[in-house]
Formats: sequence, C-alpha cells, structure tokens
Amino acid sequence: MPTEKVKIFDSHFHIISPGFPLYPNDGFTPDFFTTSDYLSRLKDYELIGGAVVSGSFQKQDNTYLRDALAKLGKNFVGVIQLLADTDDETILALSTSGVRAVRFNLKRGGSEDVAKIKNLAQRIYELAGWHVELYVDSTQLEPLAPTLLALPCVSIDHLGLSKSGLGLLLSLAEKGVKVKATGFGRLDFDPATAITDFYKANPDGLMFGSDLPSTRAPRPFRDKDVTLIQETLGEPGANKVLWKNAQALYLHRN
Repeated sequence: MPTEKVKIFDSHFHIISPGFPLYPNDGFTPDFFTTSDYLSRLKDYELIGGAVVSGSFQKQDNTYLRDALAKLGKNFVGVIQLLADTDDETILALSTSGVRAVRFNLKRGGSEDVAKIKNLAQRIYELAGWHVELYVDSTQLEPLAPTLLALPCVSIDHLGLSKSGLGLLLSLAEKGVKVKATGFGRLDFDPATAITDFYKANPDGLMFGSDLPSTRAPRPFRDKDVTLIQETLGEPGANKVLWKNAQALYLHRN
C-alpha cells in the first residue's frame, strides 16, 4: 500500500528564476531555484499552497514574484519587500496578484528601514489586509517588542534563530506574535524543544515552512524536519503547524 502523503502549506520558501533582477548581498548571489525545481522537491507531499518570500537578493523587485505566483497557481501567495512611499494603487495591484505580506529583512538587508515598520504596517493592513514578517535574530527583538505588539499582525522567521533570545520571542508569541517553524539548519538550538514551547505558547501561531532552497543555511531543508514536527506534536498539533495555521493566515483572513 502506498504511504499517504503529508499535507503541508509551505509558509516560507524562495523562488529564484532566470531573467529577473538579482542583487548581490554581502558578495552572495544565489543559484537559480525555479517553480519547477520547487514543485519537484516537494512532489512527495500533499502541497496545498504556500508563501513565496522575497529575499535580500531580490530587494523590491516584484516581477519575479508575479511570474512565480502565476506559475504556482491557486493558494500560493507572495511576501514582498516594499518601500514605505509605495503608492496605494501599486499596493492594491500587488494584492490582486497575490501578495499578502511585507517583509523586513533585518538580518540580511534589502528591505525598508525598520524605523518605518509601524506606519507601513498600519497602512498596508488597513488598505489591503496584509501583515508584516521579520527576518531578525531574536537577540535583537527587545527594542522592537513594544512596536511589534502594537501591530495588527506580525510573524517572525526561523524560530528567531538564536537560543539566547528564545525567552523573549516566546513571550511575544504568548501575546499573539506568529512564529515560523522554518530554517532548522540555521538554528543554534534543538528545534524540537522550541517547537513544543512555541506551540504551548500559541498553538494557532506556529507555522511550518520549508525555507527552500535554504540559501546560505549551514544545513538545507530535509524531509526529517517535517517528521520532527509530527513526532514532537502528534497528529492534531502537527496538522495545525504543517498547514492549518498558515492556511488560515494567508488565505482565510477576514
């Protein structure tokens, strides 16, 4: 009998396609990773949707994202890096093409200055219902915490990356900040223990993502990362983290 495929909604992955702008970041330019590469890598899963996330090396370009979303089709959305002075018409057009969030990349750069996060977050939420996502080391969250808690909706990438900042990130999760269970190869701590803690803190706020193609990660995504979530949380909890929570955020918002 064939093994039943695991259902996932991939809250975090990158598409890097030929023919679209790329900007070296700290001397790094990624290899191409097309929509076909992505779908091939996850062919053994029941992939019900996902979020294409703009990387530092893509800055504010959205041409690649429009192309990727058109190819991926229904239930795939975009997370873009946007300048604060972008006009309403452009934001609404991006929303029509499938964009659902703005990313602030504090770790690598390429995005808008974090000082503008509050005004931009309020504006895009009121205008288009988008939320804000941060790629930030949890050790750097303390001065941002009051601002993040005042935002309509925010998520943090890669479990915050650092063990020494987990306590603060857990306290933010308890207050409603969403956290992505992504990039396990980037962490300096055991993801299983952190997943248990974050799920207890906010069972509706923890979201799986493959982080494919795992650019610059010491260890790329592996199928055992999904298995770890299943074994750590059991079926009901794993289903929430592997697809239900992200699906609710990206597709079923009011």
